[in-house]
Amino acid sequence: MTYYFKQAAAAAFLMISSLMTSAREHIDLAGDWNFILLNAPSEIPAEGKLSLPGTLDTNRVGIPVEESDNTSQLSRRFSYTGSAIFSKTVTIPEEWRGKHIELLLERTRPASVAVDGKRISYSSLISAPQRHDLSDALSPGTHTIEITVNNGDSIPLPIRNNSHACTESTQTNWNGIIGEIRLSAMPRLHIKSAIPFPQTDSTRNGMRRLDVTLSQNPPAGYIITAMTGDDEADRIKLSPDTDTFSLWLPPTDREQMWSEWNPTSENVSISLQSPDGMMEDSISVSSAPRDFHTVGRQFIVNGHPAFLRGRHDACVFPMTAHVPMDYESWRRYFSIIKDYGLNHVRFHSWCPPEECFRAADEAGVYLQPELPIWGSFDHDNTELMDFLAKELDAIVSEYSHHPSFMMFSLGNELWGEIELMKGFLDRAKEINPYLLTTYGSNIYLGWKGHIDGEDFLVTCRVGGGDGFSTHTRASFSFADADNGGILNSTYPNSEMNFSNAISLSPVPVIGHETGQYQIFPDFREMFKYTGVLRPDNFKEFARRVTDAGNARKAQRFFHASGELATRLYRADMEMNLRTPGMGGFQLLDLQDYPGQGTALVGILDAFMDSKGLVTPEKWREACDQVTILAELPKFCFTSGESVEIPVKVANFSASDLDGMNIGWTTPFASGNLSTSSGEGVVDAGNISLTIPDVKVPVKSSLQLSSSKASNSYDIWIYPTEEPRTEDVVVTTDLDFALKALDKGGRVILCPDTATVRETSLGPLFTTDYWNYRMFRTICDNVKKEPSPGTLGLLIDDSHEAFRLFPTDFHSDWQWFATVANSHPLIIDRLPKDIDPIVEVIDNVERNYRLALMLECSVGKGKLMIISADMKKAAEHPEGRWLLNSVKTYMASKRCKPSLLLSPQQVTDLLTKPSVKRIIKEIRNESYDNKPNGI
Repeated sequence: MTYYFKQAAAAAFLMISSLMTSAREHIDLAGDWNFILLNAPSEIPAEGKLSLPGTLDTNRVGIPVEESDNTSQLSRRFSYTGSAIFSKTVTIPEEWRGKHIELLLERTRPASVAVDGKRISYSSLISAPQRHDLSDALSPGTHTIEITVNNGDSIPLPIRNNSHACTESTQTNWNGIIGEIRLSAMPRLHIKSAIPFPQTDSTRNGMRRLDVTLSQNPPAGYIITAMTGDDEADRIKLSPDTDTFSLWLPPTDREQMWSEWNPTSENVSISLQSPDGMMEDSISVSSAPRDFHTVGRQFIVNGHPAFLRGRHDACVFPMTAHVPMDYESWRRYFSIIKDYGLNHVRFHSWCPPEECFRAADEAGVYLQPELPIWGSFDHDNTELMDFLAKELDAIVSEYSHHPSFMMFSLGNELWGEIELMKGFLDRAKEINPYLLTTYGSNIYLGWKGHIDGEDFLVTCRVGGGDGFSTHTRASFSFADADNGGILNSTYPNSEMNFSNAISLSPVPVIGHETGQYQIFPDFREMFKYTGVLRPDNFKEFARRVTDAGNARKAQRFFHASGELATRLYRADMEMNLRTPGMGGFQLLDLQDYPGQGTALVGILDAFMDSKGLVTPEKWREACDQVTILAELPKFCFTSGESVEIPVKVANFSASDLDGMNIGWTTPFASGNLSTSSGEGVVDAGNISLTIPDVKVPVKSSLQLSSSKASNSYDIWIYPTEEPRTEDVVVTTDLDFALKALDKGGRVILCPDTATVRETSLGPLFTTDYWNYRMFRTICDNVKKEPSPGTLGLLIDDSHEAFRLFPTDFHSDWQWFATVANSHPLIIDRLPKDIDPIVEVIDNVERNYRLALMLECSVGKGKLMIISADMKKAAEHPEGRWLLNSVKTYMASKRCKPSLLLSPQQVTDLLTKPSVKRIIKEIRNESYDNKPNGI
């Protein structure tokens, strides 16, 4: 055992927080407390009364925070950093005399406890309950308990600044005490810790180990008995030479074990009896048997392959700015998780409380808590290492009885000393030898790939490699991958997967923070912030949008960007599911992250309410226990093409779907397929299609359905015969276009890159990754070209220019060929009431007004600007037909642009830059700590 863990073992109380027994007595300390703020400035009240459990924020105590234009995160209404003393008078009953008396603080910051002015105990724990031994200080009678909570320098800076246990981006670094606050009395010799490990032991014929620790070595002749339900499971006579003992619980039929498919529960009772048969102490712990392990690259749950369809949780609870401690909040949370087909949650650099684990047990959701660190492991930083060692001991000891606690990570995107990290994992295994562990989520940003000693790998890539060959998610920042990764760089299809990447790891691979597709704000959300956090960031974004002239279009921007983001998430999730042997993914995110530059990447808002973009039923088509997957080589076809479409089923339902019928239909053909046997990714045969002859382009679909699942894919079909419109000029040359317009011509101008170099942005099909401000800062620092930062298209889909080009009001796969070759034109110099036919939505940090297609009259002529290389786009039928549709419109009498520009105005629009927007920096721990050469 290392120095860190010797210190942790000496300091941490390892008792299960859910222990309940009538043999023990409790005094609930919830209610009114006195407070003193030791570091309060003179302008605010330094003392008074408040209610606990709660925080200073929830009690509206602290320094009032003025509204600001800060867009990095939500704003606290009150803030306080430093020491606060919470005091209360209690009366200890006579019958507690001579007993062990313990003060439980379920969740707080580092705290010291004094009784009647004398300091008795200290604990630094922030990720698990603190238990303070007050036995010698609380004699029967009246006493004053003082709890000094310090949310300042008592927490190491890397944790205070970055961990989601403390960061101002989400949970905030609150001061207070939340959850249970109580005094408990029990015998001096009592059960200090009892962990019935859920995992079955293959070396003991499926039995389960129960570790019991007493408060001291027992006298000779004492007995511990364990019962499951009403049945005695094991009984042992205790040795006086130790205070730690192991019992064994009987095996359970595998099909009756706990899982996502069967979230059962079991009550384990442990009693301590004296030699004369009298019960000295007893406790009851909720648990359940399960068998969770890995075979090669696959997770196995109770003999069945499991795929972790997960989300990342950053502790976003904007009403309280702290984690909920009650069961009902977590029951709602996991109900939503399950509604969207998920079965797994990773807690980014924090650990949830007891009621979360209990609700996950009952919902059948697999959890991955983490140490509260996003930074670096370094032997020289002994303060941080000591702190984390105590956290590890407490987390693993406290929650290992829960079947939902299946995996453990040392933190998020770590750097540092592998051997030191290995010592931490060894310690976790020493406490719970059955826990699956990993060094960290996306350790070294994936560049090192699998590292010996980890049971599974959570990563965005499996080492370095050519192109996207090692990637395990489809989207990246421009700082991390060329052109933002696979989905923004590859002609749309539903064939590609991550097989090459996962082949490089001998253990299961889980895609790290999959997605991160940004959505334009829904400013109506601002009115929901009635709690301790205030949406100053939303207000500032709304002001900028208004100043840019886009307030009237904000809701359309929100819906259009959201529709695209939803499609991107579906594509990303399906890539994971159709990868044979993939371990799973962890979305970032189902829910918005309103910090770190404000990353509105969720299909749910910060309150976990639907944004109205997609129903849970539609989402589950691409994310469920059984998911039907059609592997289309593309989504845009030409009449007469023949195509073979393999159909697979990602079957993680704990049952064999052998012979399941899948019906498939299109408007022009239909048929049936049958699945092969097995679990995991199974074949269902091929669909052979001949694309029908159409006279005009049409949007169609492929529908697949079975008794277990359904899915659908939009496709677009274009005729082989194209219309002729010889009286419309198509050019890339501005001067040539102006000469033709002067003669009254009808012109489509697709300006070349050189012409609009100073007045346009680069192409981006996907919505911007995470948020523009964060990764613009990173790209500038690492000397890489940043993302264009846009959020898809807002299209006037009723415009006559699209009569021969089926489109909705938002980007979809048929726009990829054009958008990938575009250079959106900045039109800020035009009047604010001018709307392009196709508008590119900019991010809310910058708020350019951007056009992909803009029409106007110039003298006697009529001009359509398409700010894209349409020659390259026309290499695909959808690009040709967009141009055909526009040409047909331009040649018709329907072409009546309302905007009138002079030749000079057109020239200025294309060649004279507008004022550039200044984007403030925002830092990121993973890149600030990045070693040279990685």
